[in-house]
Amino acid sequence: MRIRTLLLTLGLAAALPLSAQAQGDIPPDQPDWTLDAAARKAVVDSMADYIDRLYVFPDKAKETAKALRKRLASKEYDRITSAKEFADSLTSHAQAVTHDLHMRVSYRSQPFPPMGNGPPPEAEMKRMRDMGRRTNYGFERVERLPGNVGYLDLRSFAGVPEAQATAIAAMNFLGNVDALIVDLRRNGGGSPNMIATLPHLPHGAR
Repeated sequence: MRIRTLLLTLGLAAALPLSAQAQGDIPPDQPDWTLDAAARKAVVDSMADYIDRLYVFPDKAKETAKALRKRLASKEYDRITSAKEFADSLTSHAQAVTHDLHMRVSYRSQPFPPMGNGPPPEAEMKRMRDMGRRTNYGFERVERLPGNVGYLDLRSFAGVPEAQATAIAAMNFLGNVDALIVDLRRNGGGSPNMIATLPHLPHGAR
């Protein structure tokens, strides 16, 4: 279960047997996990297999899977015992090949709930609401720049209902701007519902 929890490759989230969560949904103060050689190999083998079978660009998929397995075989990962550090290394190495910033590996100390067609369990929803509130549902900074240009620094697309009020407040603030910059450089992705909602909220940018 810990190995499955470590493997969170967001570029493949729709096809993987894992719960896809935004980066901001992972608690920053969670305990780490000490890896051994067997765990590192299992993670790399699983990740390489998923990418090879499911990534949208077949040539890049094979190249990435081969690169990860080569690093493992050359014992490049042997010194890494921290799950958090290992996840960061795998993210960097996969992105170095794909140049796809959506492909990311994260570690979460608690297992993700099973995927399904229904809503998450209430305990998981509570955790998501608490995390969303602590991160202001991804709305990091909203301001009006010189020249009547709006600026929105959005770090995630929160999926909990409580995020809607914050989204509406942010876009109402930007309602009279002549142009709008939405900064997604540090956005970890998230809920399709929020992604679909934002363009329909009031703002004056053209």
